[in-house]
Amino acid sequence: MTPPRLVVRTREIDHVEDLLPFTSPSHPKAWIRRGDGMVGYGTAYAFSGNGAETYGSLADGWKQLSAAADIDDPLGLPGTGLVAFGALAFDARSHRDSVLSVPRVIVGRRGGRSWVTTITHADAGAGDEARDLLGDGDGPLEPIETPYGPHWSGTLGPGEQSPAGYMAAVQAGLDAIAAGEVGKVVLARDLRGSVPVGSDLRRLARALASDYPDTWVFAVDGLIGASPETLVTVHGGTVTARVLAGTTPRGADADADTAAASALASSPKDTDEHEFAVQSVLASLRPHTRALAASDAPFTLKLPNVWHLATDVEGELRGAASALDLVSALHPTAAVAGTPTAAAVELIHRIEPFDRGRYAGPVGWIDAHGDGEWAIALRCAQFDAAAAPGAPIAATAYAGAGIVAGSDPETELIETRVKFRPIVDALA
Repeated sequence: MTPPRLVVRTREIDHVEDLLPFTSPSHPKAWIRRGDGMVGYGTAYAFSGNGAETYGSLADGWKQLSAAADIDDPLGLPGTGLVAFGALAFDARSHRDSVLSVPRVIVGRRGGRSWVTTITHADAGAGDEARDLLGDGDGPLEPIETPYGPHWSGTLGPGEQSPAGYMAAVQAGLDAIAAGEVGKVVLARDLRGSVPVGSDLRRLARALASDYPDTWVFAVDGLIGASPETLVTVHGGTVTARVLAGTTPRGADADADTAAASALASSPKDTDEHEFAVQSVLASLRPHTRALAASDAPFTLKLPNVWHLATDVEGELRGAASALDLVSALHPTAAVAGTPTAAAVELIHRIEPFDRGRYAGPVGWIDAHGDGEWAIALRCAQFDAAAAPGAPIAATAYAGAGIVAGSDPETELIETRVKFRPIVDALA
């Protein structure tokens, strides 16, 4: 199918303090970290699909769409010009589509500069399609804010995987490890519930951005969360990634917190799990890079509710690979699947009683140059439109833990409870 020719215009605007009022209350598109990032409104064009070839077809379709676009972007900053927001399924067998969506209007902020991008079809009037989303008048077009709706709270309860069922699943994973089927497997559980009809979902993103400013706060096609884990960033030929694997709760006071971080850094179980994840990323990136380096030892990354073991990876891109090509090469990493990857994914498919959808899949954005930022969709929930008028909005949250030899089912269950906290607290 021949893609349409899109007309893309980026212009600098006055400083934007809060990006979220410029996206839809019911269908927000957002990518924010430490206040910078961008939000989108409406849909100028979208790709979607599922199955084994989806990632490759999305990458090819994006290249064609970008090549055909008429782009006027005098700023040239990461996130300006033609941009698509994406949320991709964890498993090719998922019933949930992977999506790549180009908004009609994007408002962004980075490094003290703010901008608006309008995206229209070449065969449409240049201003007609975006006129309802931008101010009208004699001067430059300015994006329109939509005030936040009233506060709301959601409810979450047991999902398809109960706490007892999860501990049994962990034991099944340990049995598979003992049998030599895998060296590591990441197992998740779910919480299910709802939020009131008409809820302004931007409030959830706002709460996450406030409480977890160092994470990637994202909202794409009903998937909303705050991920601490960068899958891959591509900018100007440089490739970076941050690997997180190995987790422990924060301590109750300063001494206990220091002890928790030290125990994590010296834990053979956690350092082994982390090394699995680092080697998985390095092996996936090497074919696409000229030079690639990772820190010699992991560092402890402090978040409001947990400590993680973390390793930063950086390389120089080789060839014309785009961020989506690297996403396809990297996913799924050992941090969210296990090792060997294919065997771990099969084990997850056999043990978990639910479809992960886009949980633990890639989420982020890509521009016309193939640059972009992608995280792993963690600390998140999927919101689905009401099945009937006036019905609540269904919500499903997910959390998982890495299982290696020596893992304890009850300890892993506690780890999932800690990882649920960001989304559960924000919903409350």
